Amino acid sequence: MRMKMSALFVIAVAGASLMTAQESDRIEVVLPRDAIPAIDKPVFEPAASADRVMDDNELMIGLVGAREQRAYSTWQLDRHEIVNDVFEGRPVAVTW
Repeated sequence: MRMKMSALFVIAVAGASLMTAQESDRIEVVLPRDAIPAIDKPVFEPAASADRVMDDNELMIGLVGAREQRAYSTWQLDRHEIVNDVFEGRPVAVTW
């Protein structure tokens, strides 16, 4: 089954590359603007007291500084795509 799906994907990609230049310049709107809300004021818990059990294989985006460490769950970022945060006094945007 896996090989059949891979073959279909290759055919779909090859077919998509045959578009004319005029068709490829067209913008397709899938979601309206701001349909996926950013996380603007993230709340963090110390790992020792976190009440959500995380899988050991869960992907994280980490920031490590001189005074702070942060871990951003890609599971959460899949639903929000961006976190606007302040890390060690500097604004940061974490995206996935």
